[in-house]
Amino acid sequence: MIKITFPDNSVREYEAGVTPYDIAMSISPRLAQDVLAASVNDQEWDISRPIDGDATIKLFKWDDPEGKHAFWHTSAHLLAEALQELFPGTKFGIGPAIENGFYYDVDTGDVKLTDADFTKIEKKMLELAQRKVDVVRRDISKADALKLFGERGEEYKCELISELEDGTITTYTQGNFTDLCRGPHIANTAPIKAVKVMSLAGAYWRGDETRHQLTRVYGITFPKQKMLTEYLQLLEEAKKRDHRKLGKEMELFAFSANVGAGLPLWLPKGAALRDRLEQFLRKIQKQYGYQQVITPHIGNKKLYVTSGHYAKYGKDSFQPIHTPEEGEEYLLKPMNCPHHCEIFKAFPRSYRDLPLRLAEFGTVYRYEQSGELHGLTRVRGFTQDDAHIFCAPDQIKDEFLKVMDIIFYIFKALKFDNFEAQISLRDPAHKEKYIGTDENWHLAETAIIEACEEKGLKARKELGEAAFYGPKLDFMVKDAIGRRWQLGTIQVDYNLPERFELEYTGSDNQKHRPVMIHRAPFGSMERFVAVLLEHTAGKFPLWLAPEQVIILPISEKFNDYAYAVAKQLSADDIRAVVDDRNEKIGRKIRDNELRRIPYMAIVGEKEAQNSEISVRKQGGIDEGTMKVTTFAEKLTREVKEMTNQEVN
Repeated sequence: MIKITFPDNSVREYEAGVTPYDIAMSISPRLAQDVLAASVNDQEWDISRPIDGDATIKLFKWDDPEGKHAFWHTSAHLLAEALQELFPGTKFGIGPAIENGFYYDVDTGDVKLTDADFTKIEKKMLELAQRKVDVVRRDISKADALKLFGERGEEYKCELISELEDGTITTYTQGNFTDLCRGPHIANTAPIKAVKVMSLAGAYWRGDETRHQLTRVYGITFPKQKMLTEYLQLLEEAKKRDHRKLGKEMELFAFSANVGAGLPLWLPKGAALRDRLEQFLRKIQKQYGYQQVITPHIGNKKLYVTSGHYAKYGKDSFQPIHTPEEGEEYLLKPMNCPHHCEIFKAFPRSYRDLPLRLAEFGTVYRYEQSGELHGLTRVRGFTQDDAHIFCAPDQIKDEFLKVMDIIFYIFKALKFDNFEAQISLRDPAHKEKYIGTDENWHLAETAIIEACEEKGLKARKELGEAAFYGPKLDFMVKDAIGRRWQLGTIQVDYNLPERFELEYTGSDNQKHRPVMIHRAPFGSMERFVAVLLEHTAGKFPLWLAPEQVIILPISEKFNDYAYAVAKQLSADDIRAVVDDRNEKIGRKIRDNELRRIPYMAIVGEKEAQNSEISVRKQGGIDEGTMKVTTFAEKLTREVKEMTNQEVN
């Protein structure tokens, strides 16, 4: 008999060789029906795979990311099996599950896949799924694996196998298809009820532009047709909210081939929007004792060698800048942290100086591959709302609480109401992977966990997900149409203080190493604006909107009054513009609804005589006629309610 420990710490005994499916069945047949994957001792596990010793177990259903991952991983194999049947001789690269669905990189030889093939691929996948074939895992020796895939002419698989250690290789088989794979997979193909091939793309083998280009086939599957229908509707809505489309329509940003790919140009309205976001955060940071700093856009290569960033980002950075001085090299900075470490070192520091909070809207540069660039979400030059807190180990918890206050306030002000958090912890079984003492790791991890508990934040704990230099807390928000975005990170770092030999004098008059906390609520200004655009569909809150009021004269003879109203509102710091086109008022209203301006002020003869305006809110809400001064007071009050309260 073996002991199985569940997430609630309850323990049951089972015979050795029991599977996660058997365990689920012992609890409830309905649970067994819904379970797709498991983890055993924190390792991914097929639900049909035996457990031979005492273990901790977690069971995952469709609603769990791990459940979807196994479902889509099996679907990738199903796609490969369908391609194998439809296009004999197809060779296979890799086929992982991704955030939404899966893909498979394939070499179809002389056959060129096109969109016209999607329907027959989907039909074949469903036909194969309906056979309800078991997915069977097998351990295989390296020699046998090379023979198996070599006989099939699978050159890409053989290359992968040649790099694996003997005794670590497994295959998965369903029907007539066998793949090199670590797993995990769902037990059989029966749960796959809805299939959609989404797109095709080119993908160089192993990301190397000098290697053969394969065809990447993207797909997604669901356990119900209704889910697929809803997902496709979501994609249609996402297209309408695409920040690249909205950014162009709203004249916020642009790209120029002459300037360079991945280097955004902020247009006047976009620059004003970004400036308001920066001022919003600066005001909050001031309440919390942050000191603003400015560092150069470049740094000596030695700086990034010391920090380790050259080793990490060197191949993804722009090439070094060679100066007239022999042997002298500079880099466009890939991160702000090394510069902030040097600011800490600029003066002797005492425990009385801690915590020292340095903040900067610092622009950094990384040479992302051209195929990975995407609007503002993946660029080569971006500005981080960076801050680094240098503190003593016993100050970590208090600093985490304060940063969490800032993040919660930002989420509230921008209506990111649906969010979750993840605590990334060290793997206690492999402490050798991490820098720092056991005592410091315990202090930091306990501080993060307790901070979340004090704030009532239900955060998922993930062992082994910490960086080698410290634990972290990540915030994931769901936008208005349910997509998840990572926004806000708080990261403990023992590595950089060690690399830069940072010190402060403690109350014992001895030298001590500070702890460094990285913190970026927005992440980057570019990506945050993109997420905000898609979350709001361009309908920004009043305080942030590039234009807050559009004044619509019902005919040309009221243009002068319209401009007088705009001037009066501008005097109260309200951003107002006039639509003085020679168009009917109905046309003006329709056009300006599309411009997503929060308020329309309609003016005609009656309004001009009484110093009034007729107010219409975005979305067709009629707010009646009011004095211009009353309207100005209303908007000023509305903005203050959103932005002028103290952070709790």
